[in-house]
Amino acid sequence: MTTKLLCLAIAFLLASSSTVFAQTKTTLQLNWKPEPQFGGFYESQRGGHFAKANLNVTIQPGGTGLPTVQMLAAGTVDFAVVSADELIVANSKGLELVALFAVYQTNPQGIMTHSARGFSSIEDVFKSPGILAMQRGLPYANFLKNKFGFGSLTIVPSPGGDLSVLRSNDQYSMQCFVTSEPIAAAKAGIEVKTFLIAEAGYNPYTTVVATRRDLFDSKPELVSSMTSAVREGWKAYLSDATPTNLMMQKLNPGMDAQTFEKSAEAQKPLIVTSETKAKGLGVMTTTRWQELSNQLKDLGVIDALPDVNKLFVQSNQ
Repeated sequence: MTTKLLCLAIAFLLASSSTVFAQTKTTLQLNWKPEPQFGGFYESQRGGHFAKANLNVTIQPGGTGLPTVQMLAAGTVDFAVVSADELIVANSKGLELVALFAVYQTNPQGIMTHSARGFSSIEDVFKSPGILAMQRGLPYANFLKNKFGFGSLTIVPSPGGDLSVLRSNDQYSMQCFVTSEPIAAAKAGIEVKTFLIAEAGYNPYTTVVATRRDLFDSKPELVSSMTSAVREGWKAYLSDATPTNLMMQKLNPGMDAQTFEKSAEAQKPLIVTSETKAKGLGVMTTTRWQELSNQLKDLGVIDALPDVNKLFVQSNQ
């Protein structure tokens, strides 16, 4: 090798090394397993959007009951996926967390019933006799109780996605995520109709990327780079979910390819709205945060209303 070629090779290696060393290592903690609700995050990794932002991001899967809010507040992770109501409650307890990007503009929580019952609205579920499997005590459950009452409904614990009772009892309804259990029910040959709880007026942002206030203040470039890379990842995933679904299925083999595909399609109208088309994916508004705060106070979940402008930041699109 000539001296000139050797110098060029060394220069290339140094440049490559400096690029690697320039990447900032950080962690994004999910609250569930790799599924389409996190597709844009994995696409940010797979498609190189994190790398382009000079970020080396470890995406940590979650599971049942994983306390992402507490992990974030304790500094175990820099970024975590939470829901808007969780974030408000955390801040009411002195944990200064900030929302950066809201994936779901419409909350995917719903009530799933047998189609044969002929219900036309979520109110019909609560005004008709039957059984409703739902986790009591959660803000949305208390909101529904206050708005509609439980009347002649029998409330039983949520089956956690198990469809056994739904299959055998046509008077049985259950809480669900509209991107999950209805797809499983259809696959099992059960004809169901699903109503979004958002239709009743309780609609917190969810799959929200959040960080700590101190990190936001001390490392604004990291926060900005993370938010921008996440947005680019979601744009790409919504355009073509297939390659990232294949990646996630290897990490979560319990979900088959068809379910990945159907779930990714079902969530699109919950993520892409007229507002996101105008202002960009992940957008949040003061009005939505204020409404949710008012609801949580009315439900007795928080004692005092927060300064909602401290709960979230809106980055440049």
